[in-house]
Amino acid sequence: MTSRRQFRRSALLATALALLAAFAVAPARADRCDDLANQLKGQIDGMRVGQTAAGTIYLAHPSAREITLGCSGKSFSNQLFAKADRKPTAAYLNLIASAAAIIFTLPKDDMLKGATRCVKRTGLIRGDDVSIRYRRLDMRCMRTKTESSITISRSLDQ
Repeated sequence: MTSRRQFRRSALLATALALLAAFAVAPARADRCDDLANQLKGQIDGMRVGQTAAGTIYLAHPSAREITLGCSGKSFSNQLFAKADRKPTAAYLNLIASAAAIIFTLPKDDMLKGATRCVKRTGLIRGDDVSIRYRRLDMRCMRTKTESSITISRSLDQ
């Protein structure tokens, strides 16, 4: 007859092995935002993925001074931020359209149209800080004396 101690020891050992097996079987899964950054790197020529800090992935491309991918925050699901010279080039707008099309799963032509519309509205009449809503996305274009930037995001309720 087995004693209680042996039974408890074998039950404890079986439970520990079951827990170990359950955690060992679970596959390692990258974050959704990391997947998006890798898609951007794979589909846009010249795109490099930098480090991640506080829910923001820093990217690099020759057409932009600075470009970041923001992961879901309190008020948005994804956010694309890019900065360029004061007068954005066609290559910069094409980069923004390509990245936004991948991140927000919309056609590139629509994203190019929206980004161009936002950038062209900054100026003497409407000011240097313009916000528009295009295809359920929030676009904000800003301009200073030396640079211009665009932020494209989708709110959580969309």
